[in-house]
Amino acid sequence: MEAIKYNNQPCLSLDSLWNALYSSFNTVLHCQVDTNILNEIENKQMSTWAPFSKKEFNIALGSCNNSSTSGPDKLLWEHLKSILSDKVCITRVIKIANVCIDLGYWPNHFKLSSMVIIPKPNKPSYDLPKSFYPIVLLNTLGKLIEKFIGERLQFHVVSNNFIHPS
Repeated sequence: MEAIKYNNQPCLSLDSLWNALYSSFNTVLHCQVDTNILNEIENKQMSTWAPFSKKEFNIALGSCNNSSTSGPDKLLWEHLKSILSDKVCITRVIKIANVCIDLGYWPNHFKLSSMVIIPKPNKPSYDLPKSFYPIVLLNTLGKLIEKFIGERLQFHVVSNNFIHPS
């Protein structure tokens, strides 16, 4: 077994290991972004955001993989699917999603995450942080709501030609 090395020093404490992984996986965290490019985007007509429907919600939920690992909430997809098979529960969750959109607010509970570090296969040595993948696990309900927001946005963007085909 070999210690992960960072800046040519072995990480022998939890703090030094955390610093090595954090520094390696967040390399673009403080990069400057030129926001002037946003001025080049042509203005499009404002459109309304229709409330989510049960059908739309069920399509997104049906495509979720039951074998996925749960996040900090420990809620598995199969459990969420079972809970949301109840009409009252699904109506309330859809109401939460719609209120998030209406208020422009994303609850802190949905922002909680945990990270798992997984070794990349077939590396000759595992003594560098870049020999590992960081996998971020989010709360399941938040992932579901993000999923159908993403699907709605993707449809809207493509159908209105908001992104260049290239």
